[in-house]
Amino acid sequence: MERNREKKIRLIALDLDGTLTNEEKIITPRTFDALMTAQRQGVRLCLASGRPPYGMMPLARQLHMEQYGGIVMAYNGGHVMDCATRKVITETILDESLLSRLLHFESLSGMTLMTYHEDKIYTSHADDTYVHISSRNNKMDVVGVEDFLRDVPKPVNKCLMVGNPANVPYWEHVMQEAFRGEMNIMRSTPYFIELLPLHIDKGPALESIARSIGIVPDDIMAFGDSYNDISMIRTAGIGVAMENAEDAVKDAADYVTLSNDNDGVAAALEAFSVI
Repeated sequence: MERNREKKIRLIALDLDGTLTNEEKIITPRTFDALMTAQRQGVRLCLASGRPPYGMMPLARQLHMEQYGGIVMAYNGGHVMDCATRKVITETILDESLLSRLLHFESLSGMTLMTYHEDKIYTSHADDTYVHISSRNNKMDVVGVEDFLRDVPKPVNKCLMVGNPANVPYWEHVMQEAFRGEMNIMRSTPYFIELLPLHIDKGPALESIARSIGIVPDDIMAFGDSYNDISMIRTAGIGVAMENAEDAVKDAADYVTLSNDNDGVAAALEAFSVI
């Protein structure tokens, strides 16, 4: 279903990997120009990702979001920050008592448990292929620890279980059942399972951001491509899935745009007369 193309949009929420950036992890010139035009016209940007703040700020700075009242939603909503002031608006911490149980599932699954702190990634398996994908995406160094419970800096905002995409759906389901009512667990890519504090999700976080800046969800246009974007896409007045999105994301969206390699964000902003 497509909604009114003349809807007045006041906030654009953007997932990063597979959405804002192309497969080379860069913002293409057309998309950059479109988002700068939107900001100059008074539309605010919100970068919404499972990434840590450190891995998001280079893109926020590239888009000059500190100048235009931009907001960074890191850890899928577990850490929300005003770009201009660097003030943390909300932050939610993972209950440390859950970490030992997550280590049990790391052992059972053969996958790798990892977490972020400031500008580093921490894991007991520093040579893991999928850990290094996150390291490249976020431009963060990997620190190998001998004892995850003892050596990982606290507090912990979120963890990831990473591994072979063929195994991820099964273990996502098993852990969702095991931690029901204690954690929010979902895939963000075919090889990453997000392990978040209970109720942390992009959709509710986007609603909270809207209230804090005096708008309603109907004033928001949200873009995404993966499972952890579904609640945000459903929350926004106009929810947009990328052509490269998972089918479940397309089903949740109001509109499917071009792929992240073909300036899908810019194309949708133009199609809905946001710019």
